[in-house]
Amino acid sequence: MSNELDLKQLFHIIKKRFMLIVLTVAVATVAVALFSKFYIQPKYEASTKIIVNQTANQVATGQIDLNQINSSIRMIDTYKEIIRTPAIMGKVVEQYPHLDLTLQQLVQKVKVSSVNNTQVMTLNVQDTSYKKAAQIVNAVSDVFSTEIIHIFQVENVSILNYADENESSASPVSPNVKLNTAIAFVVSLMLMVGLAFLLEMLDDTIKTEEDVMEHLGLPTLASIIKVDTEGMGKNKQLAKKSSYKVGELERVTIDK
Repeated sequence: MSNELDLKQLFHIIKKRFMLIVLTVAVATVAVALFSKFYIQPKYEASTKIIVNQTANQVATGQIDLNQINSSIRMIDTYKEIIRTPAIMGKVVEQYPHLDLTLQQLVQKVKVSSVNNTQVMTLNVQDTSYKKAAQIVNAVSDVFSTEIIHIFQVENVSILNYADENESSASPVSPNVKLNTAIAFVVSLMLMVGLAFLLEMLDDTIKTEEDVMEHLGLPTLASIIKVDTEGMGKNKQLAKKSSYKVGELERVTIDK
């Protein structure tokens, strides 16, 4: 078979192994959907927002200092790192023992992000319980806003909003069953189509007259048709039943 496949050959290869492709893709897609829905434990996310603004003196006097605003924006990167240090997380573990978290567990749960050129930081926490996630992120926000005053000797951090610990309508953020199912379908389809082409490329058996001409450079003089021996046996039995012996009287008729 030629290493270069035309469009007609591609369709022929897919058609040849169509059922294998369909069954494998269907099984993989359904398996991932069921696994995502029934075996992966759902996780909930709670978040708070913290703003790094002007100092208390500047707010009282009504001063708007652009340099101070730019400095606050640059300070966010520093604050994002400070939040995840033992100076903050250790205090949370110490002051909120009911959360039942170690320092390392708490650091892994808390994610801090910010939008470029803004003075707002977002703290996110994921947990299998939404209420616990809200309690953790609120505790971290409170401790940070208190401890940062002692670290930098400046009051320029305010909490914009807390996570609602009693939010009953919270929906899990993972797993995303629809997304996982779609990814499983696309990936399994691509793999099976690629496997079908690979098997066809590795198959070097001669099947058609064109393959004979391509590999041997000789024309096909004759071909042997596969005979259905089972069908031939049935035909022979029918022939025996319908055959007659010479002289059988029951087969003789007399014309009047």
